[in-house]
Amino acid sequence: MPGGNGNVKKEEYFAKLYQLMQDYKTIFIVNVDNVGSNQMHQIRQSMRGESVVLMGKNTMVRRALRNQIGTNPDYEKLLSKVVGNIGFIFTKGDLKDTRTKILANRVKAPAKAGAFAPNNVVIPAGNTGMEPGKTSFFQALGVPTKIARGTIEIISDVDIIKAGTKVGASEAALLNMLNISPFTYGMTIIAVYDGGNVFDASVLDITDEVILGHFSTSVATVTSIALAIGYPTVSSCPHLFINGYKNVLAVGLALEDYSYPHLDKIKAVLADPGAFAQAAPVASNNNKPAPEKAPVVEEEEKEESDDDMGFGLFD
Repeated sequence: MPGGNGNVKKEEYFAKLYQLMQDYKTIFIVNVDNVGSNQMHQIRQSMRGESVVLMGKNTMVRRALRNQIGTNPDYEKLLSKVVGNIGFIFTKGDLKDTRTKILANRVKAPAKAGAFAPNNVVIPAGNTGMEPGKTSFFQALGVPTKIARGTIEIISDVDIIKAGTKVGASEAALLNMLNISPFTYGMTIIAVYDGGNVFDASVLDITDEVILGHFSTSVATVTSIALAIGYPTVSSCPHLFINGYKNVLAVGLALEDYSYPHLDKIKAVLADPGAFAQAAPVASNNNKPAPEKAPVVEEEEKEESDDDMGFGLFD
């Protein structure tokens, strides 16, 4: 009978997992090391209504995924992520909001000997309120101290534990004596499965500004290459037209007997630049309409400038 009940529970678990995989297209694969039952309950409560948390033995999860690969080959991408103490969070909500909720629920925890430190630990300088008889604990760990007003005072901040290293018994004892709980524990995101793609959660940090920046840089690179080899593209054609027109102007200026309206205006400016210089302050100081020649001269001044005749780089 016990074995029969076990088989029934497995079948119920598989049925639930299969149903969730059909109902939800997005799955967060999370690590739940050091996450207690009460904390897990709080996480479930915070996500109720838009996400479902499902835990299970890795062997059962792998078996369930393999059974579904025939229906959806993309599920094979999840098999390599089912390692360690993991769980699935199925969601229909916004990916960034869901990630925030997953990572928000964290609890402080004391340092335990033998555990790996998730972050650096620093003992801050200041009075500890401890009696001088406990100075040996600090000396053993190389923490500089002095006796001030009958209590132990730490002279300067001390890096006592490095992230990723094991917590020693002495470090754990000293931190507990100082009532310092240096670690926080909660779910961490291993990967995200979304519509058949598996990616790292850091991808969610990419903003629209970052994407547009990369796009603009790529377009500028393509434009530069196209201009260098003389190959017309949507982004390089405006520059090719402008550069070609500048060449036409340069040739026209070199040929004294060649004339057309726009070229004649530029020749007039070059022949009498003082007239243009005098016209500009009259328009600004008297706040009167500029002489008829002024807008023409100003327009041709722009034609010789590098403003690309009103075209932007990506027009």
